[in-house]
Amino acid sequence: MSIEVDSVVKQYGSQTALNSVSFQISTGEIVGFLGPNGAGKSTMMKIITTYVEPNKGTVLVNGFRTKDQSLEVKKSVGYLPEHNPLYLDFYVKEYLKFHAEIHRIGNKRIEEVIDKVGLVDIGEKKIGQLSKGYRQRVGLAAALLHDPEVLILDEPTTGLDPNQLRDIRNLIKEIGKSKTILLSTHIMQEVEAMCDRVIIINKGDIVADEELENLLSGQCQTILVEFDKKVEEAKIRKLAHLIECSNPEGNIWNLSFETDEDMRANVFDFAVENRLRTLELNQKSTNLESLFQSLTN
Repeated sequence: MSIEVDSVVKQYGSQTALNSVSFQISTGEIVGFLGPNGAGKSTMMKIITTYVEPNKGTVLVNGFRTKDQSLEVKKSVGYLPEHNPLYLDFYVKEYLKFHAEIHRIGNKRIEEVIDKVGLVDIGEKKIGQLSKGYRQRVGLAAALLHDPEVLILDEPTTGLDPNQLRDIRNLIKEIGKSKTILLSTHIMQEVEAMCDRVIIINKGDIVADEELENLLSGQCQTILVEFDKKVEEAKIRKLAHLIECSNPEGNIWNLSFETDEDMRANVFDFAVENRLRTLELNQKSTNLESLFQSLTN
């Protein structure tokens, strides 16, 4: 395992940021680390990268303990924090050379990384002149310079336009074929596009840890139906396998069922039996955003 988190607790005074958190991530996995603001995501990432120590529990990165082998952990990790700490007066190559000297890396590696992250045409520009997308690339290049086994990316796509999103997404997916990536973001579509697995944290507790495909396929079935006239909720609640219903507006209903059976036929039969006409009848696909909301509300 590249990352092993075991029963980690982190408290700030009387506030518990992480409550006995445990998970493991293997080489070659791209894992989305999700949660609302204040859930404990950034704290966990800072612990993994040795910037913060936990009150209890242990974290191993590439076999090294964060508590007493922090230097070896830092050699194994590339970290792109949410607020990318760049020196804006540096030229791109100058900035990367500065990082390379810290890691005692030669110029050949700098050129390799510049090519890999798509900075060839802007190596002689000042970082302060770059767009948000290119600044993210520079930060990613710095994180990759020492060829770490593990990448920790905190909101790597925040503020990017659609073209920049696509480029950074493809880059992360390519890098993830040979490395371990823990990626935090609020953009659910990016997680669905990039990640193999999702860990969701809420109020310091892990509320989901599952392969993305399994996580979504295991959810309940939701149907949106609009009738031509009002219907009593008590009647709707008699539908078989119904676990939840809501009436957001007019005669529109969101109906959630816990069954593998396609319930649209049952809803149509219900309408006929109650002398209703269906103006709309659609099965809503379960996406990560709706799942996230249900687990963190």
